[in-house]
Amino acid sequence: MIDTIILYIFKGLAVTSGVVAVALPMGFILGLLSAALSVYGGRRLSWGMSVYSVLMRGIPPVVLLFILYFVLARNINITPFWAGSLSLGIISGAYQLEIMRGAILSVDMGQMVAARAVGMSKIQAVLYIVLPQALKIAIPPWSNEVAILIKNSSLVYVIGLPEILRRAQYVSARTHQPFIAYSIAALIYLLMTFGASRLLEAIDHKTKIPTI
Repeated sequence: MIDTIILYIFKGLAVTSGVVAVALPMGFILGLLSAALSVYGGRRLSWGMSVYSVLMRGIPPVVLLFILYFVLARNINITPFWAGSLSLGIISGAYQLEIMRGAILSVDMGQMVAARAVGMSKIQAVLYIVLPQALKIAIPPWSNEVAILIKNSSLVYVIGLPEILRRAQYVSARTHQPFIAYSIAALIYLLMTFGASRLLEAIDHKTKIPTI
């Protein structure tokens, strides 16, 4: 009985992993571009990025998911998987914007001045001098966003995707054993977030600049 429940819920891992695999890179690209525009794009672009950040971070994710899902589904013929994944990516992008902006601003401004002094354009200085350092600085806080996104992926159950939480609900309704069903789901999420955190810790350690 328990083996069957575990196997059934575990099959939802493929859907959950797929949602994260779409939303996380999308949020990273949105966050990085938005952060660069916020810092280097001038007053109007900086204001626009701030509005995006405040809106996406100021409304509960499940509410935004509903809004974005129904907007996307109404205007574009896409599946719930893609609508949910893209919605979470847009939401995550706002949080990653703040992470990347903080990382960019933490790079010494003298780096930009030195790069421009040796003949680099502003874009070259950002791409080859500032961003590589900022990305390294961003790894620890970014690992928190990865964990949050993994957990937020459970929200797509509200639009009918058969991921981990949705399957746990099915099991709970059929077997009347909610503790077992949701405990298994919680354990899977715990293992996912723990594994992702440890991987990023290893990357952070591997890329750490040695000090004299």
